Amino acid sequence: MMHRGLTLAALMLLAGCGGREALKPIAGQKLPAVPLGAATAPTAVQLTTPSIQSRPGRNVELLTQSEERKDDEFDLPPEKKP
Repeated sequence: MMHRGLTLAALMLLAGCGGREALKPIAGQKLPAVPLGAATAPTAVQLTTPSIQSRPGRNVELLTQSEERKDDEFDLPPEKKP
């Protein structure tokens, strides 16, 4: 019973850790400069969202048919020394 109580208390503490507030710059610090060619500075959400290059989508195409490999004419055994 004591173990369950400790586990429940730990889960409640962990649930309260996550912040749900909007991101704001630290007092006294400037926001990043406006990128060259952009009309406005990026928002906090835009700055924290990873780009497609840093997090590419996954290819979920499944192998639907197995095929035997074609013969590779360059896959030769090592030469024997005379």
